[in-house]
Amino acid sequence: MRRPRRPDPEVHETDYRVPTAVGSVAWAVALVVLLARGDDLAAAERWWIWVCVTGIGLGVFAFFYIPWLLRRRSEADGRNRSA
Repeated sequence: MRRPRRPDPEVHETDYRVPTAVGSVAWAVALVVLLARGDDLAAAERWWIWVCVTGIGLGVFAFFYIPWLLRRRSEADGRNRSA
């Protein structure tokens, strides 16, 4: 016999901008380290520079997009409740 399903835990809302900013800063630090190595970085390893640039770009995008998305979801939820 199957045991009854436990109820879902409560959702804990957090500020998603903090881990996004930390991740972006980490990618920026990695980029600075790679650029500081200069010519010591092997040509076959230079693609890591673009990985860092992409990580920074995605992090900056997410930093601004996540609050906008949460605000839009909240507005939509408010409209749905009042209807």
